[in-house]
Amino acid sequence: MGGAGWGVMEGMKPVAGMVVVQFVFAGVNIFYKLAVSDGMDMRVLIAYRYIFASVVLAPLAYCVERKKRTKLTWRVIVLSFICGLCGGSLAQNLYISGMKLTSATFASAMTNLIPAITFVLAVLFRYEGLAIRTVPGQAKVAGTLLGVGGAMLLTFYKGAQVTLWPPTHVNLAAQLAARHHSSHPSAAATIATSEPSRGNRAMGSLLCTGSCFFYALWLILQARLSREYPFHYSTTALMCLMSALQSALFALCFDRDPAQWRLTFDVRLLAVVYTGVLASGVMLVVLSWCVKRRGPLFASVFNPMMLVIVAVLSSLLLGEELHLGSVLGAVLIVVGLYAVLWGKGREAAAASPEHGKAAAPAHEVPHIDIVVHRHPPPPPSPQQQPQSPGAASAAR
Repeated sequence: MGGAGWGVMEGMKPVAGMVVVQFVFAGVNIFYKLAVSDGMDMRVLIAYRYIFASVVLAPLAYCVERKKRTKLTWRVIVLSFICGLCGGSLAQNLYISGMKLTSATFASAMTNLIPAITFVLAVLFRYEGLAIRTVPGQAKVAGTLLGVGGAMLLTFYKGAQVTLWPPTHVNLAAQLAARHHSSHPSAAATIATSEPSRGNRAMGSLLCTGSCFFYALWLILQARLSREYPFHYSTTALMCLMSALQSALFALCFDRDPAQWRLTFDVRLLAVVYTGVLASGVMLVVLSWCVKRRGPLFASVFNPMMLVIVAVLSSLLLGEELHLGSVLGAVLIVVGLYAVLWGKGREAAAASPEHGKAAAPAHEVPHIDIVVHRHPPPPPSPQQQPQSPGAASAAR
């Protein structure tokens, strides 16, 4: 009984780890919104995030992989640069721009399109077959269409307000925005803290979709980088370093105001440390451990949990309102996500018996092969020399 209880506890560790990861990633959306509402340039925020992440991941990669890491090649460096551009600076800048025009809940819901977009890109790049005549293939196609339909519903249909609990009348984003405008009355930019207009909602949806597209493209490029240089921590640290350089250069091109780059003990520093050190640093180790223990499909199943957490926190802390269109669109996207994951899981389960035939199973009964080698007979000794016919007759 004790052994069974210990096994259950060991099996629950990856589940607990993924729950913590989703809570932390949900907090990233909240801190993004708070930092932008405080007047922080979103490009500077992304640059600082990857700078802090590089500072955390570089020593970790050196300590973990210093004895087995091979020499870097130019091909690996170029791939890391492209991965940092797609999955880091481009994806994050588009994401936070879309969130600024819409809401944290809206942007979080759009991220569930990533598996469907990844499936489409994998088919286009011939990394994966469509297999439309099979049930898993049909599930993946249907899930992709459901995700696209949910995103369109999120964008173009608002609907009635949905009230799940009494309003808290707490809006941290509005308070930060009011404080920022009172201390900077000449600021030209207006922080969007109210409900976005239809035009902003459409543009924010387009930006969030672009973020999902580049993130899905990064997943495909990351698979190639992992084959070229199979050292996970080193490639991740290198990609974060590339993203930091790109994001810092991009931010400096648009905003060279020292006040935007100055960090003090306020929500800006808290957002940078949270997103860079905790989300991109510590949680990456936890996520990698969970994927190693249970596989990438297991980790993907928990993604919709972040949407629920962000919706609750945004309603309680940011004063965001839920509408029927957002709820229905999010439900369609999540259903589409699970349809794609179900199809991928069925295909992996169908391929596993063939893989199992190639390698001997662990429970197979061991056997011993006896190999008989044929050697020429040894030369006979003098006592064993064959007698001639005459000698044999004489002996008789």
